[in-house]
Amino acid sequence: MTIFPLPAFQDNYIWIIQDKDSSQVWVVDPGSADVVLNYCNAHEKKIAGILITHHHKDHTGGVAELKHHAKCTVYGPKHLKELVTHPVSDGDTVSVFSQIFQVIATPGHTLDHLCYFSEQNPPVLFSGDTLFKGGCGRIMEGTHKQMLEAMTKISSLPDSTLIYCTHEYTLANYRFALSLEPKNNALIESNNASQAQRSENQPTLPTTLSLEKKTNPFLRSHNEALKNQAAQQLNENPANNSIASFSQVRRAKDSFS
Repeated sequence: MTIFPLPAFQDNYIWIIQDKDSSQVWVVDPGSADVVLNYCNAHEKKIAGILITHHHKDHTGGVAELKHHAKCTVYGPKHLKELVTHPVSDGDTVSVFSQIFQVIATPGHTLDHLCYFSEQNPPVLFSGDTLFKGGCGRIMEGTHKQMLEAMTKISSLPDSTLIYCTHEYTLANYRFALSLEPKNNALIESNNASQAQRSENQPTLPTTLSLEKKTNPFLRSHNEALKNQAAQQLNENPANNSIASFSQVRRAKDSFS
């Protein structure tokens, strides 16, 4: 099984899951039907199924057309009744070729957000807009508490997990992360490598959970120096509990320019 991105819109990635022994593909968060159909037509591939992480149009805009075209199954949040053929929620499983993906509810960015995790070797997580390389999604519907709980869930996965998110936000995320931890050597090295990748128009993804634990401020809001710097950027006193500390880091990112 191989996974690769189809760029869409300004900075989206539509992930394609392909099995070497099959002419079929699975599609993750197809915001654009044309991008996927152009790929399938050029490479003689058929769509076997679709995974949806949440309801935003840049993740679902192409689902209806692809479902009509391919007559394929669609897994996603249960309230998306017009799009989803197989509604799933936390703890459910989805079979993708020979791999089993566990559904993990991660509300925060949206209330319906789901991630999909497989324990294959190496493990794989489709994180949608919950966890980015160097960042996390804006809290648009949920709460800071919910997003911190999502970060905690993801942190409990194996460090070798490959994380496939759906936006190329890495360089912007790293500018903020470096403002909090300018001497973080792992962050500096990853930023340099990501700068080189983008200069060649290459994706900076997937990332690994082990790298994110070393570099991503939203998995590091417990770090004293980092959370103190976030509070300083907000002209606030450092928070005295984990939810408030995470909130300060997220709000500092929201106001960062």
